[in-house]
Amino acid sequence: MKLNIIRRMYDWVLGWADKPTAQIALFVLAFAESSFFPVPPDVLLIPLVLGARKKWFRLAMVVTVASALGGGFGYMIGHFLWWSGAQQYSGLAGFFFDHIPGFSRQVFQSMQSQYSLYGFWIVFTAGFTPIPYKIFTISSGAFELNILTFMVASVISRGARFFLVAFLIYRFGEPIKVFIDKYFNWLALLATALLIGGFLVIKGVL
Repeated sequence: MKLNIIRRMYDWVLGWADKPTAQIALFVLAFAESSFFPVPPDVLLIPLVLGARKKWFRLAMVVTVASALGGGFGYMIGHFLWWSGAQQYSGLAGFFFDHIPGFSRQVFQSMQSQYSLYGFWIVFTAGFTPIPYKIFTISSGAFELNILTFMVASVISRGARFFLVAFLIYRFGEPIKVFIDKYFNWLALLATALLIGGFLVIKGVL
């Protein structure tokens, strides 16, 4: 049932690509996806860049700014609305667990102990890879990750993802779209693993 709903949302988002308000829709989508909406903004970004390749930089900037701001909104949800006191989940948290794809009590609880050690890299990984970013924006606020650390990681990771996608579409057009659809998520995971691995190696040497 949830998969059917997400598919309908996907098609609905894609339908905005040919409308005059497409850039506004892209901003709203990127903002909402960072805290609750299940469809990633790449779905709309790719056809928009294909339709206006000279605007790739502007479109990438729009989606990056919106996603970072939406991440900040998700952080505020976690910080102010996630707990009802004494580490008890609020009604809003229960709603997210029950209705938002990607959220679960088990996933949320398993992340808590990692934030004090790897907060920046957790947010960076979620922002650049296909891991649901919204889980980590809210978790960052709920676990009181430093807000500056959160925003820096969000801007860098979201910007890297969207500017890379937009540039590839601008440079190679329709053929690269097939490649992105098929392999981008795996390559993003690999690149992030190599980056974090390199950082840990350097940290160990130094």
